[in-house]
Amino acid sequence: MDRAHRPVAPKLRGALVVEGPDDWQVLQRQADGTAALRLAGTWSHDGPYTRTQVKVRAVREETGGSVLPWADAEMDDGAWRFAARLPQGGPYRIETCLVVDENKQVEWSVRGDLVHHVGVGDVFAIAGQSNSAGYGKDPASDPPEYGVALLANDGRWRLAAHPMNESTGMVHPANLEGANPGQSPWLAFAKRVKREAGVPVGLVMAALGGSPLAAWNPEEDGYLYRNLLAILAPLRAETGDPKTLAGVLWYQGESDCGPEACGTYLARFGRFVAHLRGDLGDAALPFLTVQLSRFTAKPEPEGDRCWGTVRDAQRRAAREIPGVAVVPAIDLPLCDAIHVAAAGNLTLGERAARAYLGRFLGVGPDVRPPEAVSAVRDAVRRVRLHFENVVERLYDWEVVPALIPFRLSLPDGELLAPVRIDYVQRADVLLTFDRDLPDGCTVHGAHLQNQPTIVPHDIATRLPMLSFYGMAVEG
Repeated sequence: MDRAHRPVAPKLRGALVVEGPDDWQVLQRQADGTAALRLAGTWSHDGPYTRTQVKVRAVREETGGSVLPWADAEMDDGAWRFAARLPQGGPYRIETCLVVDENKQVEWSVRGDLVHHVGVGDVFAIAGQSNSAGYGKDPASDPPEYGVALLANDGRWRLAAHPMNESTGMVHPANLEGANPGQSPWLAFAKRVKREAGVPVGLVMAALGGSPLAAWNPEEDGYLYRNLLAILAPLRAETGDPKTLAGVLWYQGESDCGPEACGTYLARFGRFVAHLRGDLGDAALPFLTVQLSRFTAKPEPEGDRCWGTVRDAQRRAAREIPGVAVVPAIDLPLCDAIHVAAAGNLTLGERAARAYLGRFLGVGPDVRPPEAVSAVRDAVRRVRLHFENVVERLYDWEVVPALIPFRLSLPDGELLAPVRIDYVQRADVLLTFDRDLPDGCTVHGAHLQNQPTIVPHDIATRLPMLSFYGMAVEG
């Protein structure tokens, strides 16, 4: 309908909601399984009544069954306010009404405003660059699901749907995309968490394609860090609860795969994590980070080293920074030179959900990707890699030596490919080379900028190994 010809709303009487949660909003549950529900507004009526009282209740949206029974709001001259603890679950409908005189039939009181589809569950901030914003441009089925909501770029909550970083009505131009995004991994993530944890899930979009880590680190440029805090500020103020988020969903690093930035990625990422936890007052705020996938463009002279270094920093972050989990993406399909395809995003979302549920909620097993933890020269021409987090056994497809995803750096800088690979004792990989190996070698795994997708994986979990770079060969 033409906006100019929309009917003008009449001046409403009864209870009006001026402050409180938005339709579709998800409130972050606290340690006791509740969230603060705060409402305020105005009231008015036409009759010569001697007594007036605003009442508030919460019901289940699907059934209308009561969750919080009718309760009195605090009254003032033409204003009212209400506060209660809302239990985890939902979505709920928040209802208000104005009771006049001694009316005992609350359901027939003077009308009041309603707030629809409010949930109490887990809220996640989406941060990082384009693969976090979502640029899967090919089709794949990932429909919206009731109980999964998005705080969109227009500053309003809505049913979450792709593309989640689109810019209609943008009120936070700092993370304005230059093009329309596509499918991201985070809707699939949220739907899985909602089903397994049994609570609504809210997503807060703050990612920006092409953004470097410096834009997220307040010790550097930090403009996207400040933008994220500005987006979260109203959520913190609305409830006054100490916990604002259940976690941060982070996919970033492609823009730091340069000779100057890659070597400091781990330290700078750690400072970003520490600052955000400090500013949100949550020292244990979980971070789910994705280890970089691939870039199929022709590598720069140091492209493989830089991509390998950033991937290794992401692997180490999960080992060295408490409350950080890493999810592999090296084997996922792309829809262009650098963006994970829609089908790959579905897989990535499922992996991230399993990691969050098992690691941070204790729902299901704590499944982690296989990770190389040692390299030992156990023969003059052989290196043994030992892996952790192997549930059943490591395996990859039978491949020609050129596709074996491991390389050895000799002390003089020469890069050596193995001539044979063997899988032994469930979690060990034997690499055989065509010459005697000197002291001072290092080994890399799946480190190439355009890494072939055939990498060892765990037969039980189907998770590929984490990439690593520069692991010293002992012995």
